[in-house]
Amino acid sequence: MRRNRNVKIVATLGPASSDHGTIRALFDAGADVFRLNMSHGSHDEIAARHRIIREVEQETGRPIAILADLQGPKLRVGVFAGDSEELMDGQRFRLDLEEREGDASRVELPHPEIFAALSPGATLLVNDGKIRLRVDECGPDFADCTVMAGGTISNRKGVNVPDVVLPVAALSDKDKADLEFVCELGVDWLGLSFVQRADDMHEARTRAKGRAKILAKIEKPAAVQAYDEILVASDGIMVARGDLGVELPVQNVPPIQKQLIRGARSAAKPVIVATQMLESMIESPVPTRAEVSDVATAIYEGADAVMLSAESAAGQYPVEAVTTMNDIAMEIESHPTHREIIEANRRIDRTTRADAIVSAAREIAENTGIEAICCFTESGTSAALIARERPRVPIVAITPHIATARRLCLYWGVNNFLLEDEVTRFKMAVVGAARTARAAGFATENDHIVVVAGVPFNEAGTTNILRIAPCDERLIFRSDPE
Repeated sequence: MRRNRNVKIVATLGPASSDHGTIRALFDAGADVFRLNMSHGSHDEIAARHRIIREVEQETGRPIAILADLQGPKLRVGVFAGDSEELMDGQRFRLDLEEREGDASRVELPHPEIFAALSPGATLLVNDGKIRLRVDECGPDFADCTVMAGGTISNRKGVNVPDVVLPVAALSDKDKADLEFVCELGVDWLGLSFVQRADDMHEARTRAKGRAKILAKIEKPAAVQAYDEILVASDGIMVARGDLGVELPVQNVPPIQKQLIRGARSAAKPVIVATQMLESMIESPVPTRAEVSDVATAIYEGADAVMLSAESAAGQYPVEAVTTMNDIAMEIESHPTHREIIEANRRIDRTTRADAIVSAAREIAENTGIEAICCFTESGTSAALIARERPRVPIVAITPHIATARRLCLYWGVNNFLLEDEVTRFKMAVVGAARTARAAGFATENDHIVVVAGVPFNEAGTTNILRIAPCDERLIFRSDPE
């Protein structure tokens, strides 16, 4: 099964999509990566979904990536005597560490780390930003605030602190346990929430021990400010627009999205655009025009993947949501303006021989009638560099490692194939590439391909050779008898 698009689709699994039939239908409709949201579901439920995904992978013969999205620390107020209170604009309201029920004048905020970071003038957001508080006075165990935007505040609503870097680790105790569980289970990507600094990524990487790639969720202003350092420390990026839109003015999110996508593309690291992409399809079989335009914008910007959250996890139309996302992507990518915009936004600093090899592969493929760029890759680096070029022809990645094939499912335009026979010589790599391209429908015996590889084989990061080859292997042997 070949996808007729380059951008990848990430579908979140949940109550609406936990059985084998639905997960298989989601894959058939276009899902390339399945997201396991660790904020919801027990370890037994997560393990069951993981098992079904691997069963679908076996049935289809196609590598499938699994992304486990860690919850991150949750900052919440305590409880109220009457379950909720109404805060009015301009009134005074206190947050403190007192372990007693709240009322209209105060409530517990059981997070001393927040009080330690606050200063007068800071903003506190409650219930996804619906309530806004300005800190007037504060100490190690309290914050006296003025209500700038009132509303109903109820038990255990979330709190955001957009103005400061909190002394809070991105990995809570729950996250540490979840990370170990999903790594042992065998996921391919880890999504790290509440990232504020590059050190957060280092801790997650240390705990993962190479068992999964680490993706940074950019959802806080501090992460935007430290983006360059976080990007270096990450294997991929998620533009988590929901929390960004809470902690920043909503008009700031679109230019930040463009900034994050361009940075990740330049670094040859996959970037996912997430949150509310087809939100209305939770309850409707069709999206709004604005949502279609939102998805299209991410595709035009060159995002590697677009993500469905509640639409596929808890909505009434999970398969229809994936189908719609797939249809939007195919339509956008088939329009001439898409290619014009993608190529206009190609900003790459090429500093290595591998950069030069893959750039030459794209130029040759696009200017000499080549049908596909085929690469042999151990770690996935060669395929990632080719994907960064955003070529006009298909990318065929061939690897001996199933883990590499699965992880590459997140990269723009990469079609992944598992190598069955050991390759020790470049000529055999060329023959294998020709056979794969023909078998998968990317080329015929009368066509030519570009083959990229690293010699010696079985060493990561050695991309150093390029060849234009016929897809008729008889011609390959005739031209290169050795």
